[in-house]
Amino acid sequence: MQPLVYYPLIALALVCAIMLCAWVWGTVIKNYSVVDAFWAANFAVVAVIIYANINTSSHRTLLVSLLAFIWSLRLTLHLGNRIFSHINEEEGRYKQLRKEWANHLHVKFFIFFQMQAISNVLLAFPFFIIALNPSPNLSFIEYVGAAIWAISIVGEAIADVQLHQFKKNSLNKGKVCDVGLWFYSRHPNYFFQLMIWMGVSIFAITAPFGIWSLISPLSIGYLLFKVTGIPMTEAQAIKTRGQAYIDYQQTTSVFIPWFKKKI
Repeated sequence: MQPLVYYPLIALALVCAIMLCAWVWGTVIKNYSVVDAFWAANFAVVAVIIYANINTSSHRTLLVSLLAFIWSLRLTLHLGNRIFSHINEEEGRYKQLRKEWANHLHVKFFIFFQMQAISNVLLAFPFFIIALNPSPNLSFIEYVGAAIWAISIVGEAIADVQLHQFKKNSLNKGKVCDVGLWFYSRHPNYFFQLMIWMGVSIFAITAPFGIWSLISPLSIGYLLFKVTGIPMTEAQAIKTRGQAYIDYQQTTSVFIPWFKKKI
């Protein structure tokens, strides 16, 4: 079996098993929100698989594994802190799914958890493309992609910390976060998340089969703009913050952090 198929299949088997355990736990504690933290953590699992098994270029393999692991660890800690701070109360969007999927609830969530595992491997496919690149030296384009990836990890972390600090202040209860990067964009965290995958794709593009790496930013972009990202987040924000969030929508860019609409 070709390495480009073999290693992703190993990763898929492992992350599907992890998501099975997560689904069992979520069912027992009646909180399926935990899927988000496990989804983030699965990228670290993929990074370990790559580092432990692929040695085409030690520098390239180390770099892609390290970047993937750092990003995954940071996101896992961030999401885990948010979810486990109210582990006895399921998050809003999962409460809504629980209502919508009342018929065959556990089966539908089992499928959902497994689909998240599949998305882990599909999105991480460029990691394998990068690591299996037979070229002995990293190219300029690879360094550019790695730099975008690293800078975006920092940007996403800053956005998450700013939002966390805003929510920690009891005086901000019911208010809309509009400080720091959130002053310029309603979703700076999503912006940098997309840029992370753009960096990954650029990193992978010069490798054999590198064109397939474009599936990651395209998939993330579709999810963020059309499915579980911006639409669900903004619907929930309007539901909980009402006119305050509608006013925020009118004066702030939906995505690009450095563009501020005029009132």
